[in-house]
Amino acid sequence: MKPFVLLSSRAEDLAAESEYAAVLALTGLGPGDLRWIRLEAAPMPRLDLDRYSGILLGGGPFTTTDPPESKPQVQHRVEAELGTLLDEVTARDFPFLGACYGIGTLGVHQGGVIDRTYAEPLSCVTITLTPDGLADPLLAGLPAEFAAFTGHKEACRSLPPAAVLLATSPGCPVQMFRIRENLYATQFHPELDVPGILTRARVYQHAGYFPPDELDGLTATLAQAVVTAPGRILANFTARYGS
Repeated sequence: MKPFVLLSSRAEDLAAESEYAAVLALTGLGPGDLRWIRLEAAPMPRLDLDRYSGILLGGGPFTTTDPPESKPQVQHRVEAELGTLLDEVTARDFPFLGACYGIGTLGVHQGGVIDRTYAEPLSCVTITLTPDGLADPLLAGLPAEFAAFTGHKEACRSLPPAAVLLATSPGCPVQMFRIRENLYATQFHPELDVPGILTRARVYQHAGYFPPDELDGLTATLAQAVVTAPGRILANFTARYGS
């Protein structure tokens, strides 16, 4: 099998390592089957897509809607590199799954409207699949409604013209979409379980996702959540495209 690629932009080691470990666990891939590239650490190497089965793009604190003058140089570099990669990925309809930051980057690239209208704090929300979502092979085995963890400062307000809406929620109408046949993006985090979201809450206590003094109450609430379905999306992705 050709390996997959996980692109990460998290500068915080604990959050980045937790994300990588979660993807390995949920997909069943071994380290040799998942090339992990930390975009914030160094320029993205040139990826020969013919050598890979698919690309996963994790979340992170970067937001596409930050004013350009407020973005650090590393964010400008990462955005430029992802834009170039998405040019090729979308042209080839190459298997791609982006989570959270991934919906912002793919959404902007494909002409969607990304803004702060539907921002959500760290929370557990109910995701509902659309009729297209129920029929999509990447969502096979998931119930029509399921719980998932979210936490984002921006979201997709208007779908890209070519996108198919796959999942929604009351507080954020665009929770997942597909471009062409093989390009996917989720607003929720398919990799997160309860330990994962508690780690994120502590790591990003002062990152603006929630009032810092509410950490204890927030973690107590999140610890009661039952989230089991979203990880199946990652397993379906690697099972479908592994070759």
